[in-house]
Amino acid sequence: VQQHQEIHVVMGNEACDLDSAVSALALAYFLAQTTPAPKAAFVPVLNIPRADFTLRTETTFLLRERGIPDASLVFRDEIDLGGLHHAGLLSLTLVDHHVLPGADAALEEAVVEVLDHRPLERARGPPCQVTVEPVGSCATLVTERILQGPPGVLDRTTAALLHGTILLDCINLSPAAGKVTPRDVACVSLLEERFPELPARDAVFGALQAAKFDVTGLTTEQMLRKDLKVLSNDEAVVGISGVFEDLETFLLRPGLLQDLEAFCQARGYAGLVAMTVSFNQHHEPTRKLAVYSAQEPLRGTLCRALEEATAPSLLLRPLPSPWPCVAAYAQGNAVATRKKVLPILRAAL
Repeated sequence: VQQHQEIHVVMGNEACDLDSAVSALALAYFLAQTTPAPKAAFVPVLNIPRADFTLRTETTFLLRERGIPDASLVFRDEIDLGGLHHAGLLSLTLVDHHVLPGADAALEEAVVEVLDHRPLERARGPPCQVTVEPVGSCATLVTERILQGPPGVLDRTTAALLHGTILLDCINLSPAAGKVTPRDVACVSLLEERFPELPARDAVFGALQAAKFDVTGLTTEQMLRKDLKVLSNDEAVVGISGVFEDLETFLLRPGLLQDLEAFCQARGYAGLVAMTVSFNQHHEPTRKLAVYSAQEPLRGTLCRALEEATAPSLLLRPLPSPWPCVAAYAQGNAVATRKKVLPILRAAL
């Protein structure tokens, strides 16, 4: 701000999963390499505090594997986006999301481009460039963009990051998991064609999946923070956590109710939805979810919205819950990921 230096930030969503992190890193690198006479410095920002990075086990694993030190990364608590924007120095490209959370609403006018794979929830007029395509991984859209650019920009490190991310996001390109599209498959094949030395798909997916589901030694609070999204309206804020443990096991964690209460109280949440997923050897998912709120009316509203949803229908079946303020369900529609559930909850709020 003091030197009046323009900054172009490329940033993923606040869950900062592998797709968000790698999409931001790869696209910022591409823009920095290919933008003619840029006025701004391109900075990829991981949209979490640095202290939370150790919880993103699959991301720390892949970056370490590829020799990218933590010290070379920029985290959300290390850059004053509000200050830059206020000084008229910020351009913002959003990857893997296209609606900024309420706390960042002031940054909306700095958004110059969006690259996302969720259904469009709000239109953006020009000059903002919008690419929203229903592919399995946002990294696929970044790969397509890089492959359309000048030859020679894509290097081995970037290719390996994109390759691993698409494989993890699309469950090793397994049709049974219901996430992969022909464009994801095409990008993985093109990356392998360009870089035949990339490790085999099964090995990459197995290692990343094991890292992602490694919750050894995590407290309940850390598990809920590991993959967290937030929804809000004027009255209430609700957290939605991806939990990498079987739901029954999770609900029987010692002191769970106190932990849920403390987690929500510390963050000002009126409720929390925990979504679990596990995969069998054929990469077919099993999904379950739990709705917690000490406020019965809110819990009832969220449960009804999920039970009665038709776009898509979740085919929920109630499961026994050890706690009266926690409703638990098996989800019959196993291809309805959190991406599909978020709009249902947002509409309910």
